[in-house]
Amino acid sequence: MTPVGLTGGIASGKTTVCRLLEAKGCTIIDADVVAHQLLLRGKPGYEPVIQAFGRGILGDTGEIDRGKLGTVVFGDRSKLDQLNQLLHPEVLRTIGAELEALRRVGAARVIVDASLMIESGFHRDFRRLVLVVCTLTQQVERLMTRNGLTEEQAQQRIELQMPLEQKRAFATDIIDNSGTPERTRMQVDALFEDLERTAWTKLP
Repeated sequence: MTPVGLTGGIASGKTTVCRLLEAKGCTIIDADVVAHQLLLRGKPGYEPVIQAFGRGILGDTGEIDRGKLGTVVFGDRSKLDQLNQLLHPEVLRTIGAELEALRRVGAARVIVDASLMIESGFHRDFRRLVLVVCTLTQQVERLMTRNGLTEEQAQQRIELQMPLEQKRAFATDIIDNSGTPERTRMQVDALFEDLERTAWTKLP
């Protein structure tokens, strides 16, 4: 099994690309989903995050409210770094365990989707790294619509990540999600065909 890494910027369209690849039979491991699960009560990230950021991030049910947590960490880079440091090792361990389980059952076409793949150095674990890009204006507009943020808040969250243009230097493959859905689909089709010929050539 040769897993393929996939990354991008916030609201650049990673989820769209992953859904298209999943429809073609790929198994998607989403690092954001893994991180969210680690924040659930009783999971490894729950107590350390509460200790770091206080009980004010809890919702009425006692679970960590990701909206409240986001308000705290996205307004302060040092706090965001602290959150990533708390969760990152366990996220990597969990993804590693999922990849091993998939190897044992013979899964072949596996995509690991992680927003901070390059920033964390996780990209070095993959021979192929797909980068999903769009324009900065589109990122801002999509983030405002999706998360209900002001333009200033959206720009602030984008600025906390490495610019997409800088990420291009690390990618082996680019999906430009700045055009129509059909254009994105055509690029994903071409990517999948290429991965079938190269990264996944040893499949039975």
